[in-house]
Amino acid sequence: MDKNVLDTELQICSNRPRTGFYRDGLCRAGGDDLGTHTVCAVVTEEFLQYTLERGNDLISPRPEYDFPGLRPGDRWCLCALRWEEARLAGLAPPVVLEATHQRTLELVNYIELIQYAWRGPLRR
Repeated sequence: MDKNVLDTELQICSNRPRTGFYRDGLCRAGGDDLGTHTVCAVVTEEFLQYTLERGNDLISPRPEYDFPGLRPGDRWCLCALRWEEARLAGLAPPVVLEATHQRTLELVNYIELIQYAWRGPLRR
């Protein structure tokens, strides 16, 4: 059983759009996920623009990858280091702690994560 940063069972991040490195809705990462897509974030317009400027377009649909493109308010499994980079720039989106894999803690400080905790509904 995969665990989240709260040391409880990892919850689904999103099935609409379907997220996760394995496109199973979970922010879990195996050895083949070099980006460590373990942070479940509720993306914001500011974050989407920030990551676009750094060469990662999460806005445009990519049907060949079954990717609809993201809009503010969507949940998505982000690379832990990209989330941390955005935090340092003052643009990190909120984090759904229950759906953020505990492997994130190898790259991001727990205190920083809880300061960005999402306060909305858990299921999506």
